[in-house]
Amino acid sequence: MIEKYKKESKFLSLVLRHHPEAIGITLDKHGWAEVGTLIKNMKRKFPVFSLKMLEEIVATDGKQRYAFGEDGAKIRANQGHSLAVELELLPQTPPECLYHGTANRFVESILKTGILKQTRQYVHLSAAIETAIKVGSRHGKPVILKVDTARMHEQGYTFYLSANGVWLTDKVPPKFLEVVGEDRG
Repeated sequence: MIEKYKKESKFLSLVLRHHPEAIGITLDKHGWAEVGTLIKNMKRKFPVFSLKMLEEIVATDGKQRYAFGEDGAKIRANQGHSLAVELELLPQTPPECLYHGTANRFVESILKTGILKQTRQYVHLSAAIETAIKVGSRHGKPVILKVDTARMHEQGYTFYLSANGVWLTDKVPPKFLEVVGEDRG
């Protein structure tokens, strides 16, 4: 993400994943918003907001949070919604293991209850430990949990892969978790 559009990008994430009503727009059942309406309504909060700015935010977002529709007339968040949207993802066979980064203070609870989606539609998992460390660091001292996704998949759990490479599932029971990394710094 370009630093100069940090506020706009964070607000866009809020609008497209959690609160479209914050700017008076609606998302369709698949999470898409009309680009023209989005821009018009974003201008209420950010008067200089433009299509060029939106395109730059989408293109430079390090986490690739957003996607334009095929014709460029619609936009949506790739995952992370607290709203019920159908992202049209097909079930995928996950790699043997995936990772989840969390803060140290949550580990005890997670090892008892598993990883729950909380207010989001899915639990988010990553293929790279480095990504899990970054995620865990946002909430405090990071701890990395290894998820035995091969065994979960064998036991009937469903996995999806979002457009930006985030693995999604409904929950991860504790029996599939192992603490593999903890930042003690």
